[in-house]
Amino acid sequence: MEHITDGSTPTGTYSPAVVAEGRFVFVSGQGPLVDGVVVAGTVAEQTRITLRNVQSVLAAAGATLDDVVRCGVFLADIADFAEMDAAYGEFFSGAAPARTTVGAALAGISVEIDCIARLADR
Repeated sequence: MEHITDGSTPTGTYSPAVVAEGRFVFVSGQGPLVDGVVVAGTVAEQTRITLRNVQSVLAAAGATLDDVVRCGVFLADIADFAEMDAAYGEFFSGAAPARTTVGAALAGISVEIDCIARLADR
């Protein structure tokens, strides 16, 4: 097992990503942070920033959004689903990965996203 970091500092006790047997990358929940600071904005804006952070962690592990097989999306207000989904769709061309979206008590952010990706065989 390999623990991956993209250079950002986690805000808790977790790895930004872990590569597991079978060449899977498990990306911890990412939020709308830039340089460790929450970026305020609409749900769509926070979703875009969050997915850019997911992209950064995936890149550090040698993967892209095209390699993602599943995402978990957590919304502070599930009524924001349509706005999040529209922004989310900007990042996935073709067939989107499997996804679960739930309402959650998030601390100061509107959206958090985690994912699992499969690395290409070396």
